[in-house]
Amino acid sequence: MGRFVSFTLNGKPVRVYVEDNEILLNTLRYKLGIKSAKYGCGIGECGACTVLVDGRAVLSCLTLTTEVEGKEVLTAEGLGTPERLHTIQKAFAEHAAVQCGYCTPGFVMTAAALLKENPNPSEEEVREYIRGNYCRCTGYYNIVKAILAAAKELSGEA
Repeated sequence: MGRFVSFTLNGKPVRVYVEDNEILLNTLRYKLGIKSAKYGCGIGECGACTVLVDGRAVLSCLTLTTEVEGKEVLTAEGLGTPERLHTIQKAFAEHAAVQCGYCTPGFVMTAAALLKENPNPSEEEVREYIRGNYCRCTGYYNIVKAILAAAKELSGEA
């Protein structure tokens, strides 16, 4: 059995028919064309599927689409555009925090949630906040550096 669910996706209202047990990741990717949220582990361990729901980082592989009824969902596509990158996306590029890129959207969205919650985090706070996001290509050093640089830029310190 299914039903229609309405929510805001990247600033635009959407209404989509979903099965009651359909996960948000599948709805985003296969019904709404969002490609930044990735399937990684399917059990909430890797962070590749991270999106923001009402400003909070959530794992879309563990979130039923029906749970976002009436809420605001933000993905990397809505954070910035190729023509106008968000400060966090720009910092990831400038600080070589991207290698294969598979995990990058999840890290970027986690960083967005962190910086909304804590605009001036310490290195330790960044490392703690991103602990649920895994990258198989880097040692996290440049990712942390990029998030700290974005925090400075967003706070006007850069």
